[in-house]
Amino acid sequence: MPDLLPALVHYSGHFLAPFALGWLFWRENWQRAGLVILAANLIDLDHLLATPMFDPDRCSIGFHPLHTIWAAVIYGLLLLVPKWWARALGLGALWHLAVDWGDCRMMGL
Repeated sequence: MPDLLPALVHYSGHFLAPFALGWLFWRENWQRAGLVILAANLIDLDHLLATPMFDPDRCSIGFHPLHTIWAAVIYGLLLLVPKWWARALGLGALWHLAVDWGDCRMMGL
């Protein structure tokens, strides 16, 4: 059972939390906002550039290009754009990085 907890936390963070964040910040349009925040998970496409593509002993933060501090700065700048969907996308990408960072900590990486 303990091995299941990190996976449950990780995938809940990526697939359920976006809708909670959408409800928290864009209550009148929370479902659309949740979908945009969920779409930020597409930053995981950078895993396709790695060899091997998946390594259970590797932390994605700082390794994959869309999981770096420089990418996080760009995601943070999206929070300043006056369009709700741009802010939702920036929030989603930063949330994605936070979930991945938490996963790295749980795995001891």
